[in-house]
Amino acid sequence: MDRVDLLPPHTGDDAAQRDAVSARADACAAAPLLNCLLREVAHPLGNGVHRLSGTDRLLRVRGTRRPADPELFADGAWHRLDHAGLVKLVAEELTRHTGRPNHDLPAEMTDSRDTVAALLAARARATPPDDLYLLSEQSLVTGHPHHPAPKARGGGPTATWLPYAPEAHARFPVTLLGVRADEVAEEGDTTALDTLGAAPPGYRLLPAHPWQLDLAAHRLAPAFADGRLIRLGTTDHPLWPTAAVRTLYTPERDLFLKFSLDVRITNDIRRLWRHDLLKLRRTDAAAADAFAQSRTGAGWLSDRGYRTARFAFEELAVLVRDGFTGRLRPGTTPLLAAALVEGFPGSPLDRLTDPAPWWEAYLRAVVPPALAAFADHGVVLEAHLQNTLVAVDADGTPVQALYRDAEGVKLLADVERAAGWERLVYCLVVNHLAELADALAERHPDFEPWTAVRHELARHDLPEAAALLTAPTLPGKTNLLLRWTGADGADARYRPVPNPLAAR
Repeated sequence: MDRVDLLPPHTGDDAAQRDAVSARADACAAAPLLNCLLREVAHPLGNGVHRLSGTDRLLRVRGTRRPADPELFADGAWHRLDHAGLVKLVAEELTRHTGRPNHDLPAEMTDSRDTVAALLAARARATPPDDLYLLSEQSLVTGHPHHPAPKARGGGPTATWLPYAPEAHARFPVTLLGVRADEVAEEGDTTALDTLGAAPPGYRLLPAHPWQLDLAAHRLAPAFADGRLIRLGTTDHPLWPTAAVRTLYTPERDLFLKFSLDVRITNDIRRLWRHDLLKLRRTDAAAADAFAQSRTGAGWLSDRGYRTARFAFEELAVLVRDGFTGRLRPGTTPLLAAALVEGFPGSPLDRLTDPAPWWEAYLRAVVPPALAAFADHGVVLEAHLQNTLVAVDADGTPVQALYRDAEGVKLLADVERAAGWERLVYCLVVNHLAELADALAERHPDFEPWTAVRHELARHDLPEAAALLTAPTLPGKTNLLLRWTGADGADARYRPVPNPLAAR
């Protein structure tokens, strides 16, 4: 199975190696951009040909899950588009389709492609982690399969972000700060932070992501000058960035730390916003209670508390998230669900000869906890690929799901039930199950994955689940239009996409 991290072996011909990296980066960056374009502003005509709704032009691609080799029909012939040409086409199409220009997003598309090239080159030199869980978290070179610029890193020089990139197998110590005690703001259980080092009298310990410190240096300079902040060195061990980039894991303490990062990654500036932090205890408590009462065996990685400085509430916030101890079934290995879709060395999918039993076990692990949280507790998990960990046994068979990210949880007490269900269907079915189903079908062309999904959903006494089996369409999030029109990243908008669950 071809993976994004597999490049031709280095032959000593640096020019050839650069060309190979460049071609691979083009392909990795084009696939999600084409997925967005074809889902949101195109009409399929068959044989890989699509009519673009804004300009009425014809676009042809090869492949379905990861579209490739885009060609535009003009002057009676098909003309191949390189990545730059594809970005230009998308900009023209979206300007016509929406009636408004956008000068930032095309630059992000180019930045995303250049980031992939830098990551591929760095991975060829890096030593990957031995731990299969960490390897899965650091495998997402292509990333979100339906985003126009999934790997953009804010447009800064490569040297500013590459040392902290999970996809480059980074690991690094975090900076330890002392915050004057009267300036500390915190909520929940943050005692784990105090195990990372020691603060002098009158100060509290506050770990900080070194990239965020660089980004916020000008804003924080007065606090360092007047003693509200002091530097205390670094942690005595490296932490590993996970797929979310700003969330780090320390195996030594079995602890996750989530930081603010003033960089746009996919749809949002990844800062820990004050309004999200202030409601976090409520959403996390609701999710934790739902999993504590669940009979599914699934686990919830609780965002147990945050600590920050009052004068830099969002810039210096750090969130403490549970590790695996007491939550992971003994003898199992957690794997990032998104990594199963993208592929990584050691993936259990590589060992499958008959995918049916594995897929049925996977569905039993991930579907019941999400439906039970919704139906029994009014908790809408953001159960997409990047928030789902699947624990596998020694044979690679899924036996448990672990969910995370209280920031993305919605409560039915706050949103209409129909809106909550739509969000769950998008995250769990469209973003998650459909992507993995397609990956399995691509590996095993004779395998039909949706019968098992229908059977799993039918086991649950939930009216919405029953209706889902006959609905003609599912909600597909329009990330390209969201970004082009400048909508808030949390303001999800959907376009109907064909429902593979509907009986044929």
